[in-house]
Amino acid sequence: MKPVFSLLFAWCAAIAAVAQEPWTITAEQIDASDYYGATVANGMLGLVSSPEPLRISHAVQGGLYDLYGRGRTSNFLHGINVLDVELRIDGTQITASTAEAYTQTLDMRHGTFRGTFGFGRKAHIEYEYTALRHLPYSCLMRVVVTAREEFAMTVSNVHTVHESLRDPQGFIGRVDYGCAPLDICTSLAASPGGGIGMGGASTFLFTNPYDRPEVVHRAARGAGVHAQEFSVRLKAGERYEFSVVGTVLSSQTHADVRNEAERLTVYTAVEGAERLWRKHFEAWDCLWESDILIEGDPQAQQDIHSMIYHTYAFVREGSGLSVSPMGLSGFGYNGHVFWDADVWVFPALLVLRPELAESMIEYRFQRLDAARHNAFMHGYRGAMYPWESSQTGAEESTAVNIYGPFEHHVTGDVALAAWQYWCVTQDREWLAAKGYPMLAAIADFWTSRAERNSSGEYEIRNVIGADEWNINTQGGKTVDNNAYTNGVARVALEAAGKAARILGLKPDPQWTEVARRLVFRRMPDGVTREHDTYAGEKTKQADVCLLAFPLGVIIDRTQIRRDLEYYLATVPRKRTPAMSKSIYSILYARLGDRERAEYFFRDSYLPNLNPPFRVIAEFDGGSNPYFITGAGGTLQSLLFGFGGLEIAEEGIRAGRGVLPAAWRSLTLKGVGPDRKTYVVK
Repeated sequence: MKPVFSLLFAWCAAIAAVAQEPWTITAEQIDASDYYGATVANGMLGLVSSPEPLRISHAVQGGLYDLYGRGRTSNFLHGINVLDVELRIDGTQITASTAEAYTQTLDMRHGTFRGTFGFGRKAHIEYEYTALRHLPYSCLMRVVVTAREEFAMTVSNVHTVHESLRDPQGFIGRVDYGCAPLDICTSLAASPGGGIGMGGASTFLFTNPYDRPEVVHRAARGAGVHAQEFSVRLKAGERYEFSVVGTVLSSQTHADVRNEAERLTVYTAVEGAERLWRKHFEAWDCLWESDILIEGDPQAQQDIHSMIYHTYAFVREGSGLSVSPMGLSGFGYNGHVFWDADVWVFPALLVLRPELAESMIEYRFQRLDAARHNAFMHGYRGAMYPWESSQTGAEESTAVNIYGPFEHHVTGDVALAAWQYWCVTQDREWLAAKGYPMLAAIADFWTSRAERNSSGEYEIRNVIGADEWNINTQGGKTVDNNAYTNGVARVALEAAGKAARILGLKPDPQWTEVARRLVFRRMPDGVTREHDTYAGEKTKQADVCLLAFPLGVIIDRTQIRRDLEYYLATVPRKRTPAMSKSIYSILYARLGDRERAEYFFRDSYLPNLNPPFRVIAEFDGGSNPYFITGAGGTLQSLLFGFGGLEIAEEGIRAGRGVLPAAWRSLTLKGVGPDRKTYVVK
């Protein structure tokens, strides 16, 4: 493996030789044929950039699903796009092909997206937009046009209802609140199944409301497209600024979609653009009080800021929503919630911003009754969480997908997250009201799921583990005693017992009995066997290695290294999920092997980056970013590997970190509820 190490390190050195901004990623060459948009999001609304200037490629609303599309299951719904702007100068529409010196920038520090370009000798244009962090359903774009010579300009704010939505309608209305009128452009539609109303509204904001141009409505340009527009004439040297503020929501959260969309749009308009920007920036300032700082590697610093930014952007405090593998960047995996949320994203967010992580565990708590019913349907007690979850908490995997009925480790993953939340926050009230009910129900599931054999051991038979390439439908065999599934079941059972004792309750003795006697097999050379019939087959991702981290079921360093080096050889280098490599990095860091820890840290994301904003795909060559699961894993490699942190029963504990040779220091800033800072040099 040494030549591969050398090759990757040489590549990284070449990248680092170019100075990188820690907070911004700028695209100076925009190729629409090889373009993966950057997302600005506020945890409820995601806006994904387009290679075309002044436009959004699509809007994504968090937690909003309907039954349509792939596999007769629920899918994420497209939000109505209310922020697009068109400029026509002396009758010519500005497009990417007519824009000169066109650059786009993702500003991670402020959660905004910017573009700048020229239009011949006539004008220079700048624009900036965002999903407002302090307002969950609102978005804002600011446009500044500087005239180089005199010209006439027409500005259109275009609404687009995605083709997947039904019965689009467009409206225009005027609100006069005593200062200057607001012209409100509104779009309504129904979800593909017809059960959810979708709405969007927007208005222009002018720097001087008393000198506003006349705004007119342009009727449908096609199905689901209409606009409002105004015209002005600019003189040479004149700087002209305007904004568009918009609202995107649905009947799932608002019974009166049209009125509420228009009310919120009026509210934001009266707040005013400058006040909206200020509050938005203040909200991001607060989030960035928790940060990871790398001294000595500018490119890694930029990349880590991107991962933290997307993690913050895809989750919202108080929303009761979790994250799909692609967050609010798109519609991959139907927007469903998997173990990705609980095992890969949640721990990093819990350490950095516990109040955001609380929304993710609240999502699971609110679906506890659905998990109980799922267990009942499958003949078990307690609560069995679905492999794919959306709005209701029912199983959302397709009928032809074998993972839904058998990939039960997700139920243990929910317990792991709940226990970690208690450990970090020490919130006894939460533990009593929400944590323990989840943990107890999950423990009851595992005691009913495990089967006692003739030797008095407990086995979990006919199961699919984290390694989905070795499953229970190949060659007529069953997969029994998958290592990771048994490991996370043990952790869940033990956590339920600990939680009971913390609360002064008596735990079910069966929880301890099953946890103590769950089976873990080894091969003749001492390697932990992935499952009872495993015989060296290729594996998709980390499974056995997860017993060491995050589960802590295996703690012997010799055993950790033995398992790690054996299973590393079974995972192909290409087209496997990114997050496994983060586990390898963490384990090598804890074993004191800085070279391999650094290699797998970089290998966890560098081969998966897509242009022009270094957005992470699920695997190298993947085309469905942003893969927040992979970002969460890489962040854990800094927090729990290089940074040496550990989530222990008494809270976050600092251990001994180990850094890549070129890094001078690693600072973990604003960690945990007490916002502590840890420095590794």
